Amino acid sequence: MHKSTDLPDDRDALDAVGATYAKNAPQDRVIRELIARTFEPHLNTAMRGLQLGFAEGVDTRLIAPKVARLDVVEGSRAFYEAGLRSGLANTVFHHALFETFLPALSDGAYDAVFVIYVLEHVQDPPGLLQLARRVLSPSGRLFIVVPNARALSRQLALRMGLLSSLYDLTENDLNHGHRRVYDRSSLARDIETAHLRIVEEGGIMLKILSDFQLNTLIEQGILGSGQIDGLYRLGFDYPDLCGSLYAVCEV
Repeated sequence: MHKSTDLPDDRDALDAVGATYAKNAPQDRVIRELIARTFEPHLNTAMRGLQLGFAEGVDTRLIAPKVARLDVVEGSRAFYEAGLRSGLANTVFHHALFETFLPALSDGAYDAVFVIYVLEHVQDPPGLLQLARRVLSPSGRLFIVVPNARALSRQLALRMGLLSSLYDLTENDLNHGHRRVYDRSSLARDIETAHLRIVEEGGIMLKILSDFQLNTLIEQGILGSGQIDGLYRLGFDYPDLCGSLYAVCEV
């Protein structure tokens, strides 16, 4: 299941949401590096890619060198302008809402489309996936990442009485403009509704504590590269306890 809420969906709202994200948060940097690591085996430098969203661009900087060209669509002006300043030679930035940009594409299909931490924000996730599907080449792949409602950190919060349900939207979720929380079943359902087929799925990094606690442990050097790699590898065995879920899809 997933629980959803209604929020405004325009550029002003995206600018407001973007301002709530902690800048250079260690936990966010780590998870985005692991996302790029997870998707890298599927990429090659003959591909043309499309990424929905830039944020601080950690994953974009790692993905861009792995493809021939990367188009990035960003609705937040602050994040869009940060993208323009990033200096990525093979990357073209577009300031637009996803829903208005995708149908306007007329210059060919993409071999890889990245929808990383997007579906929890939009009003109609299957609709957005259908738009993404339309611009995939026949052999193209769609790469999806969403936060996981069943992460170990959320299960701990539930046992501590901080959540009444794993599917509650927390204050942090609402500040970040999240409309819903996902588990593997609800993600698979939205993908199936968009007439896409999952070819690989799993979890990214077993998440033991909340974001701010992980930030502190990383900043203090308590959680180092060895432990992070171990938590990443544990995610292969325990995807339902990971902080994020991923899926690689085909038409």
